[in-house]
Amino acid sequence: MPVSTTWSILDMTHMDADGGVINAKWQCVAQNDSGPERAVWGGESNFTYDPSAPDFTPYADLTETQVIGWVKDQLGAEEVAAIQTDRVAKVDAQIQMNNEESTGLPWETA
Repeated sequence: MPVSTTWSILDMTHMDADGGVINAKWQCVAQNDSGPERAVWGGESNFTYDPSAPDFTPYADLTETQVIGWVKDQLGAEEVAAIQTDRVAKVDAQIQMNNEESTGLPWETA
């Protein structure tokens, strides 16, 4: 059963004056593609920005993909991989447990 991971931004704090983002709350969700098993890891990333930088993007023009990129850059490739690997392992363990346990009564027919 394949398990996929999805990163998302839950909330951000930005400066009203210039639209610079100073904080993002994020999560990584691993989900069994064919069942209910899932595992979530979340955190916060703080940013320092320069509104005069040529690559500055005002708050109103940001995309979730761009902010996820900032988060992953800040975490680093090894930490991103570790988070995803850990969450997938948690889902795999849930799948294994669900495949080993059943509920019901033997005298009931399906």
